[in-house]
Amino acid sequence: MIIQIDFAGDLPLYSQLRDQIVIGIAAGLLQPGEVLPSVRRLAADIGINIHTVNKAYALLRDEGYIVMDRRSGAAVAGRPLDSRGFSEHLADLLRPIAAEAICHGLDAAQFGQFCADLHHQVRAIRDIQEEHP
Repeated sequence: MIIQIDFAGDLPLYSQLRDQIVIGIAAGLLQPGEVLPSVRRLAADIGINIHTVNKAYALLRDEGYIVMDRRSGAAVAGRPLDSRGFSEHLADLLRPIAAEAICHGLDAAQFGQFCADLHHQVRAIRDIQEEHP
């Protein structure tokens, strides 16, 4: 999986890294049990501070996307994520995005279609991965 970081962007680097890994998991590019690069290795590979990677990994662990072990490092969680409270979390994430969409003139149907299109894009990547492992 290729990690794409926008060093000039407004989003913090640790958030970008976290988001890229979540997309990789959702798209099937990262499989349950798959070991992620060590903090030092990933930091060196993409040219960021090890503390930035560590923060992203800690966030992913706290959210249930990865498990961490001192000996074997970080790996994609093998169990389904606990979805209790996810709707509230999703609403918290989408609320400011929905507000921006309104400010830019998108109505509810356009915003919904945009979200649906993004969902289909990620699912399409996952479907391809499942067809050609």
